[in-house]
This record gives sequence, C-alpha cells and structure tokens, in this order.
Amino acid sequence: MKSFEHVARVCHEANRAYCHESGDYSQRPWDAAPECQKASIMAGVTMHLEALERGEEPTGEGAHEAWKAHKLADGWVYGPEKNEEAKTHPCLVDYDELPDEHRFKEYLFIAVVKTFWERGLG
Repeated sequence: MKSFEHVARVCHEANRAYCHESGDYSQRPWDAAPECQKASIMAGVTMHLEALERGEEPTGEGAHEAWKAHKLADGWVYGPEKNEEAKTHPCLVDYDELPDEHRFKEYLFIAVVKTFWERGLG
C-alpha cells in the first residue's frame, strides 16, 4: 500500500505539470516544496480519502473551500499575486470566483486521489 505522502507527491507533481503547461513555473518539485505546501496537500489527500471511504464523492468546491480554510488558518490573505513571503494568493476567493483553469486543478487533484483509492493504494 502506498502512503498518503506518496499520493500527495503524485497530486503535487500532476498539479505542477498542469501549471507548467499553462506557463506557470512557480511550482517547485515535491522535494523542494515548502513544508506548509506539503502539509496542505497531505490534508487534501486525507480529506478526499476519508470522503471516499464514507461513500461520498469529493467535489471541486469542497476541495477549494478546504484548501482556502487551510491557507487562511496559516495566515495567508487574498492578494493579486502569489507571494510566499507575504502569504498572499489570488485564489483565496470563493469557488464560484475562481477562473476555470484553477477549478480544473481541483478536479485533477480529486482524480489522482480517486485513482489511488480505487486501486487500493491510498
């Protein structure tokens, strides 16, 4: 059985690859990612796996709201640009305000987690 961290690593790298395709090269590889980012991803993996175990279907909106709550609790605020030092992020908005490309990242994350869960590797 793969660990939660392995699933989180794959989610992160899938997101990083998607960002690269969109021209966003700000995402660092998992091994170089800040611990707060890893913790956020691990929390997302855990949340989705627990929902699947309960027979619930994870949603992009639920994923985003959980991510947003995690960021806000860590001191992040809305800002027009992502800045790790200032803890600002343009996606700290309600789900319905997210651009489609950011909504897609939520569904990509869910798809990766769900694939591992369906194969019994979560």
